Amino acid sequence: MNTSKQTDPFYIAYRGAFTSLLKWPDLDAFWQILSEQADKGWYIYKTDEAVPEQVVSADELKKFIKQVDQYLHQAHDEDYCGIVYTDSKTEPTYIKIYDPNNLGVVCGIGREPIYPGWIISQLAPKSLQHLPPLRTEIKPWWRKFIPFG
Repeated sequence: MNTSKQTDPFYIAYRGAFTSLLKWPDLDAFWQILSEQADKGWYIYKTDEAVPEQVVSADELKKFIKQVDQYLHQAHDEDYCGIVYTDSKTEPTYIKIYDPNNLGVVCGIGREPIYPGWIISQLAPKSLQHLPPLRTEIKPWWRKFIPFG
């Protein structure tokens, strides 16, 4: 496996610790915080499109926030949000937004999870198609209890 992928800051951050914006008011407050930090150099990566090569302007980020918020409210008609994750609710640098129309099994039981629909990041994005696997070999959970099979 390519070690540079394993040490790439974007891929490391992708697999890092995230917290969910579970409630819609939490997301509203978060969008306000992100808007206030819109000039910090953000990439917007729609993960099924080409990787962006440059950051967006503060105005472009604010416009995206309004558009994606409207889309999430329409497409995710639930009492809770729970599909936006960030590395920090107050000083974010990496945000994953899952597409309500492509949630599949986000926990990815036994395989790679569904990719987010969008990533907003201060790190230059890399293609998720080249994301290093979590492990090179996945053993069933029960193998640690039963020595055969």
